[in-house]
Amino acid sequence: MVSTEFKQQIVAVWKEEGRAWLKQLPALIHQCAERWNLSVQAPMENLSYNFVARAVQDDGTPAILKIGVPNPELATEIEALRHYQGRHAVKLLAADLSLGAFLIERVRPGQTLSTLTDDETATRIAAPLIRDLPIPEPANHAFPTVKDWTRAFAGYRTQFGSNSGPLPFRLLGKAERLFQELHASTKEQKLLHGDLHHENILLSGKNEWRVIDPKGVIGDPAYETARFQHNPMPQFLTMTNPATVAIQRSEILAETLGVNRARLLAWAFVDVVLAACWWVEDGGEDLSYSLGCLEIFDRLTD
Repeated sequence: MVSTEFKQQIVAVWKEEGRAWLKQLPALIHQCAERWNLSVQAPMENLSYNFVARAVQDDGTPAILKIGVPNPELATEIEALRHYQGRHAVKLLAADLSLGAFLIERVRPGQTLSTLTDDETATRIAAPLIRDLPIPEPANHAFPTVKDWTRAFAGYRTQFGSNSGPLPFRLLGKAERLFQELHASTKEQKLLHGDLHHENILLSGKNEWRVIDPKGVIGDPAYETARFQHNPMPQFLTMTNPATVAIQRSEILAETLGVNRARLLAWAFVDVVLAACWWVEDGGEDLSYSLGCLEIFDRLTD
């Protein structure tokens, strides 16, 4: 049903809990199909941390079924979709956190923004989404903050002690310093997607673009640009001149959001380091992509 690579990824992240979840997965899919009257199709290709499959509701409406190991990030994704209410994002149709499962609308044709060959066009499509998707911080919420996320910096230092590991301490220290400056100068915080890159922006109809897979995090609206700036992976680093691409993107995003370009580049640097720390935390060893991005954004934030 699912690939060996997917199973290995689940076990690498969730260990024995992941092994138990994989054994339960067929039963979970059946439970969801029964509960929500679904015909569940084959899983999507390139699964990462969750089971995702196309499905058809009993009235013929297409949908997407997503099931994951119950965890806080899955809960915040569901809650973010609830708060976005289909505004610039896919609609949440049903959810059961006890099953770690939820159902969302399927957008069609569904091609991702990464399929566009002209980067300027892609950036001009994404920029207003990045600007308009964030909403005011909800009351009585359980979303993490970007500051909470940056605890991964201290976690990396604890893991490697005096040995900098695959990520040089100079880059980690710069990210910590930039974050403190950015956080101190943040004027308002909103509910952000937190992972708004090319693969999470899908074409709906002929001209509308919708977002999927929000992390759900509270932070500076300017941070919402960060993940986009160093994606898609690995295509960004294979572009003819990725540094020039990064500059052009930051200019378009800065103009659209009305934010200083240097601030957006600083957030991009912080986010690349953060992603690298998470990758290592999850057992990843190859940081070549992150280090390639950091070489660019390090120069652009001097």
